[in-house]
Amino acid sequence: MLTIVAFIVAIGLLVAVHEWGHYRVAVACNVKVLRFSVGFGKTLFTWKPRRQRPGQDTEFVIGMFPLGGFVRMLDEREAPVPAGERHRAFNTQPLRSRAAIVAAGPLANLLLAVLLYAAVGWWGVQEPSPVLASPVPGSVAERAGITGGERVLRAGFDDEDLAPVKSFEDVRWLLTRGALDGRDVRLEVVDDGRRNAHQLALPLAQLRPSEADASLFRRIGILGPLTRPVLGDVVVGSAADRAGLRKGDVVVRVGDTSIVDGQQLREWIRSHGGAEATWRVEREGRTLDLAVKPDTLADNGRSIGRVGAYVGSPPELVEVRHGPIEGLRRAVVKTWDVSLLTVRMMGRMVIGQASLKNLSGPLTIADYAGKSASMGLVQYLVFLAMISVSLGVLNLLPLPVLDGGHLMYYLWEAVTGRSVSDAWMERLQRGGVAVLLAMMTIALFNDVTRLFG
Repeated sequence: MLTIVAFIVAIGLLVAVHEWGHYRVAVACNVKVLRFSVGFGKTLFTWKPRRQRPGQDTEFVIGMFPLGGFVRMLDEREAPVPAGERHRAFNTQPLRSRAAIVAAGPLANLLLAVLLYAAVGWWGVQEPSPVLASPVPGSVAERAGITGGERVLRAGFDDEDLAPVKSFEDVRWLLTRGALDGRDVRLEVVDDGRRNAHQLALPLAQLRPSEADASLFRRIGILGPLTRPVLGDVVVGSAADRAGLRKGDVVVRVGDTSIVDGQQLREWIRSHGGAEATWRVEREGRTLDLAVKPDTLADNGRSIGRVGAYVGSPPELVEVRHGPIEGLRRAVVKTWDVSLLTVRMMGRMVIGQASLKNLSGPLTIADYAGKSASMGLVQYLVFLAMISVSLGVLNLLPLPVLDGGHLMYYLWEAVTGRSVSDAWMERLQRGGVAVLLAMMTIALFNDVTRLFG
């Protein structure tokens, strides 16, 4: 139920903001708006405010299905317009006014994202400290010299100045951008073994990933923040239970390997399915040696080990909060970065450098909506901001039937001095619908594969 409610609220809000952008600029340009609708299908609610904008008589509607909306304006191409109101029809407006009205929807979504990111920064959020876990064996991070336990002080791309790091999420976002953009990253770290801070170079440009998934971060080697190698709940009848492991046990050694954090222990378990080893654990002031043999499970054609216990304690947390100006500045930068990353990924998918598996549809959105809502208001706001950016960028694509397609028509009109002919408009609209349906089909297929595959 939470997933459904969170999804409906998210889509309804984002669609309403998008259409409000069109509506508000249309009113500012003195275009008469006939209907403002959020949702399609059977009408659930309809009303006309007593106090309308001067010259407006807009009907506001909420439809049964929230997957879309529209703003219907006075337009001679749709219905006859009285001579006395012709100056208020959309099609009679100057080119700059029509372009502004069309662009206002996507821009409203991007503005919403800025406000949401800023609100999260102003409110403050608990995030993991920027202390790195043990790297994945053979990964970029391990080859760069990361051993686990390093605290990241500053970070940045190889060709830029380093910026202060407040949380592990800052590190994760930088690594994501670096891998997908093909840019090397530098980390300034300090650890217990060395007093002075030193820099490490991560050559992420060599990765050239086709999609942003869990395997990408395994290749980078930094999967999460440092956690203590303590065991959580143990499944009855599992390998951990048969070996005598208990909740609260702290693992200090496996065979001849000293264990320093939960990530290192998880990696050992994954790669040693079916192999018995002696685990040294600390339990209530005592040291015990137990023989543990992880079970073997099949995962996408590979065999991985499982012990049937939660491994790793919650990471150290730090509160990240920004002042009014700094929070707004960071929100603008984050919205810009996410927008550029979205555009680049779409471009790479078009030319075949990125997998079409990166496309997501309503099922995935609904799944993430429910998960983020269950984690709290702050995480849900971050989710809304991400989806709002995606909706804004998607609608600015130069694809007929989308806002970006109409802006391309207006660009043609500005360059040539004449509008696109009706015949060409019909052909382009048909092509745009075909491309959009193909994208929706692929996205839905990816959704089903992710959730049920």
